[in-house]
Amino acid sequence: MLSFGTAVCNSGCRFCQNFDIAKARSIDKLSVGASPEKIAQVAASRGIDSVAFTYNDPIVFAEYAIDTAQACRALGIHPIAVTAGYMSAEARPDFYAAMDAANIDLKGFTEDFYWKVTGTHLADVLATIDYAVNEARTPEGEHVWVEVTTLLIPGLNDDDAQLHAECTWIGEHLGPDVPLHFSAFHPSYRMMDVPPTPHETLTRARAIALAEGLHYVYAGNVHDREGDTTYCPNPQCHAKLIERDWYRIIADRLSASSGGNGHCPQCGTAIAGRW
Repeated sequence: MLSFGTAVCNSGCRFCQNFDIAKARSIDKLSVGASPEKIAQVAASRGIDSVAFTYNDPIVFAEYAIDTAQACRALGIHPIAVTAGYMSAEARPDFYAAMDAANIDLKGFTEDFYWKVTGTHLADVLATIDYAVNEARTPEGEHVWVEVTTLLIPGLNDDDAQLHAECTWIGEHLGPDVPLHFSAFHPSYRMMDVPPTPHETLTRARAIALAEGLHYVYAGNVHDREGDTTYCPNPQCHAKLIERDWYRIIADRLSASSGGNGHCPQCGTAIAGRW
């Protein structure tokens, strides 16, 4: 995957992990020109099959992202948005119609947290996630593939009540097959006084999500082979399908070459995803 971003952001997250980019002025950071066609050509020349718009929120360079997505798609390359989902209803259709997939941050599950810590609003983000999962379509008419990520910050958004509420909402509005990633926080930007997320918090959050009926729940930013692995959601099977350790794939039993072809090779259950 080829990843790129620009400068500035429309969220004011006090814990921003990319603050040197997201909080920069354009004149400070934008020193390399890259047309949409050039980005697509570079990816194609290196055999890269997907391009991600990330680091700062691509909604702030939506027109550029859409043009680049179209240039990528023309060469058979998949455009992917990594976003906080804070955008207007008017912006959503054009933006998500250009994408094949999106990873959307759900940073917490109270308005108080969103406003005080990110300077944005929970309701707007929930509306975007709902739209992306249930309404957005690619130019070919397929659903946009969407995954959700929550960065767990000790003492701010990691209590059981928020976690249960978030997972219940996901199950009711998005369905159990939308993957949910719980990621570990590391002190950054204006939250250097907050400790890193304990591994136990990720394990607890994942257990809550699974108990709420979600099928694909992961622990991120840590070494956790159990928490990183995709399991068959069939309760009578629960076979390991894609084993991971952080960014490393240990085994993949879902690919066509291994005989899975998007189905559990042990019981035949269809596995949500793009295979």
